[in-house]
Amino acid sequence: MASRRMCSLLSRSIASVSASSSSSAALFSRGRNITSQSRGISKYSTAAAVEDPIIPAVNVNYTQLLINGQFVDAASGKTFPTLDPRTGDVIANVSEGDAEDINRAVAAARKAFDEGPWPRMPAYERQRILLRFADLIEKHNDELAALETWDNGKPYEQAATIEVPMVARLMRYYAGWADKIHGLTAPADGPYHVQTLHEPIGVAGQIIPWNFPLLMFAWKIGPALACGNTVVMKTAEQTPLSALFASNLLHEAGLPAGVLNVVSGFGPTAGAALASHMEVDKLAFTGSTSTGKVVLGLAARSNLKPVTLELGGKSPFIVCEDADVDTAVELAHFALFFNQGQCCCAGSRTFVHERVYDEFVEKAKARALKRSVGDPFKGGIEQGPQIDTEQFEKILGYIRSGVESGATLETGGERLGDKGFYIKPTVFSNVKDDMLIAKDEIFGPVQSILKFKDLEDVVRRANSTPYGLAAGVFTENIDTANTLTRALRAGTVWVNCFDIFDAAIPFGGYKMSGQGREKGIYSLSNYLQVKAVVTPLKNPAWL
Repeated sequence: MASRRMCSLLSRSIASVSASSSSSAALFSRGRNITSQSRGISKYSTAAAVEDPIIPAVNVNYTQLLINGQFVDAASGKTFPTLDPRTGDVIANVSEGDAEDINRAVAAARKAFDEGPWPRMPAYERQRILLRFADLIEKHNDELAALETWDNGKPYEQAATIEVPMVARLMRYYAGWADKIHGLTAPADGPYHVQTLHEPIGVAGQIIPWNFPLLMFAWKIGPALACGNTVVMKTAEQTPLSALFASNLLHEAGLPAGVLNVVSGFGPTAGAALASHMEVDKLAFTGSTSTGKVVLGLAARSNLKPVTLELGGKSPFIVCEDADVDTAVELAHFALFFNQGQCCCAGSRTFVHERVYDEFVEKAKARALKRSVGDPFKGGIEQGPQIDTEQFEKILGYIRSGVESGATLETGGERLGDKGFYIKPTVFSNVKDDMLIAKDEIFGPVQSILKFKDLEDVVRRANSTPYGLAAGVFTENIDTANTLTRALRAGTVWVNCFDIFDAAIPFGGYKMSGQGREKGIYSLSNYLQVKAVVTPLKNPAWL
């Protein structure tokens, strides 16, 4: 039930998109209703962006580093501010970990793995701890959602009804795997007994991004802990709060000290120290492709630790000529603008068949104008602020580039209000493949609409990118869908839906979008070593 509920909330299937046009209850189609009900507002529902921000009903109780089961100050005593994207004001000052703190955290994780109970306890007991953690996540759903929204700027409704419940679902999924990880026996050409053991890899270093802080926390620790490993995690400096809160809950559930260590800090200091640490046995990183290259190099130059990378994307969303345009517009809108456009798999290249292109552009513009933007704690808001001033300025720079390169700015293209990091939903038409807005990962609310003439044309252009994280296909023809799903070089292809993130569905990219897979059974192999054990057999009855 939980899985079906979350998928229905997070996805935009044909049925749900069609229903959204007639139902104000659909979570991601509230812009029309909010606009019509707000007096004096005709575009973007901007009132919430200029009102005084809502004060979240949550306390910030955890701002220190978590090392060996204790919350402690950074060795240097330094702190850094984490900011409210709605205003730029300081939420709290958080301990700033650096290389010395990484050393302390790795030492705790190493001791917990080499000497502690976690890898040695029955897998069923590890399962029970992870299940208790999932229960505590549900119990503290509203507090976690409030911290996530306050620190990140995403709509509270999105955090509370989709993301936090999905964290609980993910932890239950991996808890279920804990006592089902086992090796095999294999025949040999001779009198030998051969078995394989699937062993935990050891100390896992994990570095997570700021766009989905709590979900990425779960994606990373779930398989690592289920397999019996210990973890040192570096959170994004923009969004440290929810992971610290959740980590405390995990210890409340019974996690032994030292199994999970969380260091808040910056990439060039804490992140680099973790990636290059000689006592870290495996590394997992989610973030930009450029930073992923640095992380991979540090891992290689230290102890050649294996690395899982989930990196950037420039995903095509292909609207075929047989599409129902109204439904396609709504799905394409969701594919791009979800989470303020700050999504690695966002459908940021909207390819539309020339037969329906003009109609699609007009309706995409109209839908963007109806999008409700404002304080993410306010009910019915679809889009909050961008994460920080750096990302805010980067997005506006790409918008200027689009205008200067000759694309048609249909709507948006500027900041919303004079406080915080809000940007108006932006739509470009007449976009060409060589424009920066069609090539680079913008990571913001900017929809680029390109025209194509046939399947051969769109496949060639869709694949003409260094990225290969995801793709979307919208068609009523099964033959067309089959042709495109096999031709597109991407780790995930969604057909007539987008952003389906069930716990069992693997996620990862081709090309420069990364290596390895997150979620599902495939993620377990990232955190296991396979050992072959061969024993002679004396006078075997059979071979």
